[in-house]
Amino acid sequence: MSPQDSQDRHFSRRLNAAVEGLHLPSEEELLRGMCFFRGDLGEDIREYAERLWRRVRKRGDLAFASLAAALEELTVEQSDDGVRSLVKALDGVEEVKGVPIEACRLRCRFYLASSGDSDAAASIAGEAATVALRDINQRDDLGMAGRALAWAVMACSLAHAAKVDNLYASRRSLSRMLQGYERDFEGAIKRASKRTEPDEQPLVIDDLTEVVDNETLDVTDRDGSVIVFTSVGNDATSEGKRVLKEFEAFVRCRLPLPGTPDLAAVRTRLTTEFPWAISIADEMLKGLVGRTHVRFRPAILLGTPGCGKTRFSRRLIEELGVPYELVSCGGLSDSALGGTARRWSSGEPSLAVMAVRRHECAGPAIILDEIEKVGTSRHNGNVHDVLVGLLEKETSVRWFDPYVESNCDLSHLSWLMTANEVESLPAVLRDRCRILRFPEPGPEHLPFLASRILERLYLEQGHDPRWATPLEGYEIEALARAWTGGSIRKLERLVETLVETRERHREPQ
Repeated sequence: MSPQDSQDRHFSRRLNAAVEGLHLPSEEELLRGMCFFRGDLGEDIREYAERLWRRVRKRGDLAFASLAAALEELTVEQSDDGVRSLVKALDGVEEVKGVPIEACRLRCRFYLASSGDSDAAASIAGEAATVALRDINQRDDLGMAGRALAWAVMACSLAHAAKVDNLYASRRSLSRMLQGYERDFEGAIKRASKRTEPDEQPLVIDDLTEVVDNETLDVTDRDGSVIVFTSVGNDATSEGKRVLKEFEAFVRCRLPLPGTPDLAAVRTRLTTEFPWAISIADEMLKGLVGRTHVRFRPAILLGTPGCGKTRFSRRLIEELGVPYELVSCGGLSDSALGGTARRWSSGEPSLAVMAVRRHECAGPAIILDEIEKVGTSRHNGNVHDVLVGLLEKETSVRWFDPYVESNCDLSHLSWLMTANEVESLPAVLRDRCRILRFPEPGPEHLPFLASRILERLYLEQGHDPRWATPLEGYEIEALARAWTGGSIRKLERLVETLVETRERHREPQ
C-alpha cells in the first residue's frame, strides 16, 4: 500500500467517524472536504464551542472572560452572529498552550464561509490554496487544487450576489454549489493531466478557467459600426435588381454593433432569475469584461431536457440588449441556415444575413435550440458544414451569401446553441464551440420556481394574480414530494394541477 493510499484510508475512517458523531474534524480536515460533526454545521459549532469552552473555563483567567462568554453562547444557540461575536472576542487574546487561538479564528472563518460570507470564503480559498501548494510540493498531488479554486469561485459569486435578497439563504444550496464548482475543476484538471497529444480534445469543455479563444475577438471599428454589405452581385439582371432594391439601404452603410451594458447589473438579474445557473452566467459574461461591444465566442449549453437552458439563452441575450433570432433546429435545412440562390422561387438570404437586415444591426445573436436535431435526416446533413463556416472567423468575415451573391461580413454575430447531447455532433463543430454543462435546478430552488410559475400561469389565464402568491406550506410540501429537482417542465405541469385545484376550491359550492 502506497503512503497516499494509507492517508486516503485514514481520512475515510475519520470521515465516517465524523458522520457518526465520534470525531470532531480538525480545521485542515474541513479544508480538505471532511463533513461537519454529525454532518451538520450547527452540530459542529456546538460541539467545538463546548470543548473549547471547557478548556478556557478551567484556566480561570480573567483575560479569557469574553472568550468564554462567547463560547458559552454558541453552546446554547448556533448562529452567524454568535460566530462573529466569537471572532471579536478572539481579538487581543494571545495564543497560549491548550487554547488554539489561530486555529479557532480559522474555524470561525470556515463556519462563516459555509454560511455565505464572501470575505470569509475568499479567506478560506487562500487557506485551501496553501494546503494545495504544500501537497503539490510534497507529493505532486493536485487533489486540493480543485477545492481551492472552487472556494475562490464561490467567494466571487457570493460577493457579486451580496445585494440579492435570499439568494443564498440555504446552507444546503451553498454546499451543492461548492461541490459543483469542485467537480468542474477536478474534471478539468484530470482531463488536462490525461491529455498526451496536442490535438486531443475533450468531448465536453467546461473548464471555467478557459476564457480566451485562439482567435482574436477585438473589434477594430472604434466608432461602433461596420460595413456588412459592400455590394450586391449581378445587379444588372432582373433578379439582381430586385435583390439590390431589398438591400440598397444597407449596401456600404455602416451598421451599429451592440454596445456592452452594465455587466454587474445584468449578472444580478440573471442570477436572481436562474440561481441554479450562476456558474454559467459568470462564464458567459466574463468574456465581455472590458469590451465595448457584445460578441460571444460560439457556445453550446449542454443540459437535460427542461433544465431551463433555452430560456436562459434568451434571457441572457435580452438582458444584454442584443437583437436576436431564436431558431428551433428540428427539421432545419442547410438552405434555411445558409440561404438559397436567388434564381429559385424559394430564394432567400442566409439566416445570419436576414437577422442583420431585420434588426439593422451588424452583430445580432442567433440562438439555435436543440442543435443536435439538425442531423436526424440526410436532407439536413449539410447544416453542420454551413454552420462551421459561419462560426469560423476567417470564412464568416467574407461569407458568400447565395442570395446577395456577394461577400458579407458576418464575423460580428454571436452564436449560442443548446443541446440535450453532443455525441451526435461532428467533431469539427464541437471544436469550434465552448461546450458548457448547464446544471439542473435542485429541490432547494422549488419555492422560487414554483412561485414564479404560479404567478405566470395565473396572469396568462386571466385569473386574479393575488391567488398566485404566496404558496401555502402544505402546497410546497406536496410539490416537494412530487418534484425533487430536474425538469422545470415537469414542475410546470405540477403547478398547473395545483392551479386547477385552487380554482375548483374557489368555485361556489
